[in-house]
Amino acid sequence: MSKVKITKYDEGPFVIQGSVELVDGAGQVFTTGDSIALCRCGHSQTQPFCDGTHKTKGFKENTIAR
Repeated sequence: MSKVKITKYDEGPFVIQGSVELVDGAGQVFTTGDSIALCRCGHSQTQPFCDGTHKTKGFKENTIAR
């Protein structure tokens, strides 16, 4: 199994790099590539994926790892 990297961008999405399977609540698999950006602001029109809307909605979140 290859390593998956998840990067949390301040005031932006979670970017997942590596081979992953993203499944919805009904068990259906989303079509994805080797890198996906998941929305954290809740305003994306392409949920669960980020479409950049956070930039215009004032989404603020910049916690750091401890």
